[in-house]
Amino acid sequence: MRTGSRPVETAFTKEDVGVEGSLRPKTLATYIGQKKIKESLDIYISAAKKRGDSLDHILFYGPPGLGKTTLSQILANEMGVHIKITSGPAIEKPGEMAAILNNLKSGDLLFIDEIHRLNRQVEEVLYPAMEDFAIDIMIGKGPSARSIRLELPRFTLVGATTRAGML
Repeated sequence: MRTGSRPVETAFTKEDVGVEGSLRPKTLATYIGQKKIKESLDIYISAAKKRGDSLDHILFYGPPGLGKTTLSQILANEMGVHIKITSGPAIEKPGEMAAILNNLKSGDLLFIDEIHRLNRQVEEVLYPAMEDFAIDIMIGKGPSARSIRLELPRFTLVGATTRAGML
């Protein structure tokens, strides 16, 4: 061992990321465990494909390490859509959520880990996006302020939490 080097490196290397990605299952068939959930998701995916529509919004909850993130990536793979991954604490302002939503393409899957940690103002932007696939943006301040409705493409929100009771 060299002097000054650390036996354990805390930062991910490109090789680490590549190895981790190659080990994760890409389909429900290669995912091990969670048999009932896999069966339900398989039916859910098949129905959405037959309708020619995106999946309805989903909430995965449970203790860390059960595969919530992996299942979300599998959903995107099975549906043949892109996945955008973020976390509740990373989105601090309503404008940040609006920007993420505005950049989604039709059918995209938006995965929000630790969704229970979104602040209330950010949640208020997310609700109409989930229900109506639109958000209202306020331009200006005071009496001259006006609202512009921004239509969004249909997308699937997948939230993951270890604390479903906090939603």
